[in-house]
Amino acid sequence: MKILKSVKAVYLAVALVLVTVQSCGIYNFTGGDVGSATTFQVNMFRNEAPLVEPGLDRDFTLALQDLIMNQTSLDLVPSGGDLLYEGEITEYRVAPMTATAQQTAAQNRLTIGVRVRFTNNTKEDADFERTFSFFYDFGANEQLNAIQSAAHQEIFERITQDIFNASLADW
Repeated sequence: MKILKSVKAVYLAVALVLVTVQSCGIYNFTGGDVGSATTFQVNMFRNEAPLVEPGLDRDFTLALQDLIMNQTSLDLVPSGGDLLYEGEITEYRVAPMTATAQQTAAQNRLTIGVRVRFTNNTKEDADFERTFSFFYDFGANEQLNAIQSAAHQEIFERITQDIFNASLADW
């Protein structure tokens, strides 16, 4: 009788572990749904903003590639990817946001905008063309070149995550 109870307990424990492990395979923490895609391609995002910042196109393209590689199991390919990201940087500007009593800027805002064309060659109704943008505020007494690296990183993180959510998130 004790042996039968032990066998049942072991069987139940094994079954519970198998169900738990199998169910975890369906869910992932990023929410990315790549469907049947196995590869992705990110073409260079050309900098077509009126104010051109050297290297911005390369840095943004690499940031998008890195995010997709880190949050999915897709392989990056130079051409013929199941998922294709392409577009242009359309906005790069610094504008005053708030003024002081002396009518000078108290705070500035760096804004970057990116137009993205996403093509899913495995699921056509998922294609889109949209513009994504984000900003970084900094004090008027700070120079753009002093905050530029941190600003670009924060803006890129937000825009690339928005692109990822629009193209692959299953929310």
